[in-house]
Amino acid sequence: MREPRSNAGHPITFSRRAALKTLGAGLGAVAVWPYVSDEAAEAFALIQETKAPPALRFLTPAQYSTIDRFVEVLIPADEHSPGAHDAHVADYIDLLLSESDGQTQGEWTAGAAALDEESHRRFQVTFDHLMPAQAVELVTDMSRNERAPSTVLERFFVATKDAAIRGYYTSEIGIHKDLTYKGNRFLREFVGCTHPEHGYSGDSK
Repeated sequence: MREPRSNAGHPITFSRRAALKTLGAGLGAVAVWPYVSDEAAEAFALIQETKAPPALRFLTPAQYSTIDRFVEVLIPADEHSPGAHDAHVADYIDLLLSESDGQTQGEWTAGAAALDEESHRRFQVTFDHLMPAQAVELVTDMSRNERAPSTVLERFFVATKDAAIRGYYTSEIGIHKDLTYKGNRFLREFVGCTHPEHGYSGDSK
């Protein structure tokens, strides 16, 4: 696949590493997300287990489609593990928003509308219909002021990134495939760190 480039011809780099760095940066400017309830957590687990079609509680189908695309740009699939789409992160965000207060819901909905408006202004289509390079370019521009978001789009980016990371790393894919967490399993040997820079010499004694 060719490397995505901006309109100016410069390479666009928006990898999983970029998505996860400075977690929480700028959150003082937006409402802090609550933790989902036990009922919502169970619903999210069931969605992942059954891979059932979305049973939306807050998002409209159009908003769901936009957010599903947006979070996959933030946390894309790579050679290590699947991305936000396969982890059903958009379903997590729907559950999270359904339990949020009215102000948070209103601010997020305004941000989602602003995202599609900006997409239409720049590319004449809604965000979920953008070409991959266009989606990456738009999200990259939204992220540039992450530490001090001042516009509706910038605040939407910060809030949705935070929610996406929460959803991804409470999903089965995020926990077991990306973090390779093994759970409460018996290990015959604790291997420990094998990086030479941390003092490992290869001598097992």
